[in-house]
Amino acid sequence: MSNNTHEIAAVRPGSLADKAGIRPGDIILKAGGKELRDIFDYYYYEENSELDLLIGHPDGTSEEYHITKSDDDTDIGLTFENGLLDEYRSCSNHCMFCFIDQMPKGMRETLYFKDDDTRLSFLQGNYVTLTNMSDEELQRVIDYRLSPINVSVHTTNPELRVRMLANKNASRIMERLKKIADAGLTINTQIVLCKGVNDGAELDRTIEDLLSFYPQVVSLSVVPVGLTKFRKGLYHLEPFGKEDSEKVIDQIESHQKKIYEKYGEHFVFASDEWYLKAGRDLPSSDTYDGFGQLENGVGMLRLLIDEFTEALENEGRHPFKHKSVTIATGVLAAPFLRQLSVIFMKKYPRIKVDVVTIINHYFGEMITVSGLITGTDLKEQLKEHGVNDRLLIPVNMLRSSEEVFLDDVTVGELSQTLQVPVTVVKSSGQDLLDALLDKSEK
Repeated sequence: MSNNTHEIAAVRPGSLADKAGIRPGDIILKAGGKELRDIFDYYYYEENSELDLLIGHPDGTSEEYHITKSDDDTDIGLTFENGLLDEYRSCSNHCMFCFIDQMPKGMRETLYFKDDDTRLSFLQGNYVTLTNMSDEELQRVIDYRLSPINVSVHTTNPELRVRMLANKNASRIMERLKKIADAGLTINTQIVLCKGVNDGAELDRTIEDLLSFYPQVVSLSVVPVGLTKFRKGLYHLEPFGKEDSEKVIDQIESHQKKIYEKYGEHFVFASDEWYLKAGRDLPSSDTYDGFGQLENGVGMLRLLIDEFTEALENEGRHPFKHKSVTIATGVLAAPFLRQLSVIFMKKYPRIKVDVVTIINHYFGEMITVSGLITGTDLKEQLKEHGVNDRLLIPVNMLRSSEEVFLDDVTVGELSQTLQVPVTVVKSSGQDLLDALLDKSEK
């Protein structure tokens, strides 16, 4: 393994590592007398009250450090250039529904990297298939008590899972989930539902199989497959329509009812997109068991509505001058944001809010979520529609921790093109209210 993956990026001022004399640019060669395989080895040794580190310096010399922690020290203060202390593992599957296979050519190279690295499940909440792990690696997860783990299951039918993921290792899903569950670790699960493939009776089977591991498997989200216009040469998949979506909701809610009666939890959840496709009202907040599957779009809109409504009720009146704001969003979220805008303008009539629905021309009109809207579509459609004094966009339109859209257009470029300031709104209802009130000016 290259020690370049072990380079220290930052040392927190005043930390134990700082006091010991460890500096950015140094490299961890060994911890506890052993080379580190990845970040989890480091965390394992860092938990000890005493830690021996062999550190390599940029001038080629090396030095041993002995660090003693007190009960108040949760870490020693190091951040690494590579968060895994190892190379990222690419996906070995060829899923029939893979979104990356449906992306156009010419985008940034990193966007085509398919990760299926179980370690990222703990560090970033990624969902993984477990097909990339050896038995030894799975045992290491158990030995290190790494929990929760987020697993993309899709189906528990072994033959069908092999076909959907195009990987012979995919058949061992129940065996591997059982091993994790028997060890007492927590698991969140996910299904990408494909019409005519893993829906219907297969969905019933998967829900029941995963429920057999409750309470170690704590939740299951069901999301519809995303289909772009770039599926040429890929497995033919049909989109879910209104009636299809109604059937899926009825099926899931039927399971929810039985599960709640037995366990007092709902366990399985339909993502918001199903309700929007079906034209049905969103469930109440208490249906989502604490909103543990928000990252999969489960309850995100319900939580936004509830948070915004509460924040608006608690907000005082302000002597605002006349202003106007534009919100740009995807097809699915637009009706809900219009509802929120109406109740906002009743309280603050001096602020005009205009919600603009952005059609996804870049990936195709079947993609209706705001998180896959590109800067190009925003620029073209907003320029044609017109924009008010300020533009608000949701943070999920941008790549993680960057002000860049999927097509490499920046927020700055969008602002320059439209000649208005652009505010990136975080996910909570309070964040949306603050952005509409332009509290950054106060």
